[in-house]
Amino acid sequence: MLRSCAARLRTLGSVRGPPGGRRLPGSEPRPALRSFSSEEVILRDYSVPNPSWNKDLRLLFDQFMKKCEDGSWKRLPSYKRIPAEKIQDFKTHLLDPKLMKEEQMSQTQLFTRSFDDGLGFEYVMFYSDVEKRMVCLFQGGPYLEGPPGFVHGGAIATMIDTTVGMCALMAGGVVVTANLNINYKRPIPLCSAVMINSQLDKVEGRKFFVSCNVQSVDEKTLYSEATNAEVEANLGFVSGSSWLQIPNFQHQDSLPLRDDQHRSA
Repeated sequence: MLRSCAARLRTLGSVRGPPGGRRLPGSEPRPALRSFSSEEVILRDYSVPNPSWNKDLRLLFDQFMKKCEDGSWKRLPSYKRIPAEKIQDFKTHLLDPKLMKEEQMSQTQLFTRSFDDGLGFEYVMFYSDVEKRMVCLFQGGPYLEGPPGFVHGGAIATMIDTTVGMCALMAGGVVVTANLNINYKRPIPLCSAVMINSQLDKVEGRKFFVSCNVQSVDEKTLYSEATNAEVEANLGFVSGSSWLQIPNFQHQDSLPLRDDQHRSA
């Protein structure tokens, strides 16, 4: 497993793009390299395949892209930085201006997108509005090692938190995690692909309760699970668009659940 991971890293050093100069889906022609805060950094969509993705992750990506064809699912774009207008919204409602200077804000980037391709968090998210369900396809790179050969538990928690947060965000606007309890069942091998399944179970006022599990590609192995994750919406954000510029979703006091779900009292 570690040898295959090292082989993929060697490939990253020699392969800079797909064969024949073709562009990956969702990508744009890359201009000359500019400063960190350049428009190019903001516009690149990182939720599309790159040469570090293994076969399982690419296969899952293709399967979910087919589900998107009838509109029942949608792929969420992902960037290194939150768009400038959303940073301003965040500063207006939540951030104490005394805590961070303007020049510091101009240098920020998302933690999960702060590694070079293949070294850290490789992932793409798909969302079903009908099911209120988010699926994250995730591959943990060698810079996320905890126990030798396995993904660090904190990195797994980061991806669970990101997935449940996005699931609640799609239903109710910008949110923050209030409570997250994770049960670790088995360690995840480095450079392997897993599915993080997140489901919105209920909404009480401005609280969103989300369940989540991390499974192997064949769905036979349960790696981790989070139950009754609690995410809260900030009322100043509820009517606004999300950080990823997805169409507006209005806050609801209750949401319909699927027939196979148990409704909590």
